[in-house]
Amino acid sequence: MESLAEALGQASVFLITLSVVISIWGYWLRAWRWKLLLVVDDQQAIHTVRVFWALMAGYLANLLIPRAGEVARCGVLKKTDQLPMGKLLGTVILERTVDLVFLIFIILFTFIVENQVFLSLIGELVSLDTLEDAVKSYFPLLIGGSIIFGILIFWTLKKYGDRGFFKKLRHFIRDIIAGLKSVRHVKNQLGFWVSSVVIWLIYFLMMYLVALAIPSTAYLDATSILMVMVMGSIGMIAPVQGGIGTFHALVTFILTFYGLSEEDGKIFAVIIHSTQMLTVLLLGIISVFVLLKYIGKEEPKRSSLR
Repeated sequence: MESLAEALGQASVFLITLSVVISIWGYWLRAWRWKLLLVVDDQQAIHTVRVFWALMAGYLANLLIPRAGEVARCGVLKKTDQLPMGKLLGTVILERTVDLVFLIFIILFTFIVENQVFLSLIGELVSLDTLEDAVKSYFPLLIGGSIIFGILIFWTLKKYGDRGFFKKLRHFIRDIIAGLKSVRHVKNQLGFWVSSVVIWLIYFLMMYLVALAIPSTAYLDATSILMVMVMGSIGMIAPVQGGIGTFHALVTFILTFYGLSEEDGKIFAVIIHSTQMLTVLLLGIISVFVLLKYIGKEEPKRSSLR
């Protein structure tokens, strides 16, 4: 804690604050991109500001239960804009799939520019012989289990497919599929794909600004920060609240490859993660009050219609 306090005392408050401001722009851009998927087939106007607050409420929920935020933000928009829950979930799955594809491309690009570091990491983290043995051992079990599961689902649907629950389930699955297909019908295709690129550029810029703000990491070049971003993104994917622990461990681990001490690596990870978590916490709490106000306005309208 003394080292962290000392590092914060030497850090550039302006650059860290600028990183936070840019991150908020990134959240807004993510909300705008999600809105593009939602308005494909609907005549109803959806305001970006409501989507933004629903998104931040979802991020707040993720701090409590991993991945609960994806369902929570859909539930919020279902309440405020009366959108089908299945379609909302479908667009979220699509959005996350697009992000995953971009992450894979970024990993491949990083491998090209930082191949020596990548090879060293693979050699230290993964035993290829052990991985090969595991694939040989579990692959037949995985195939057999998948076949049995498929047969069980087919038999259940054939026997009970006309029951009310399964009718609702089929309708829900159709809504999810419609959400997944919505990317083909987005009116603003250029805006969707450009925003997807810019979101990742913002992630990189946020991390780069914090690195410049701290004396121990200010010497790192752009490709090194790109590698740190990749490891941090992998840490955030882990099913833990807000990537706490996994983000810090992976970022610290990669920074030691670039000559930082473990302590300096942890300080960098704590600063960048804490600034983002505090931003999410603050905006998430504000979103709860804002959304309650929106929902409060909608309820009297529904009552009067009844």
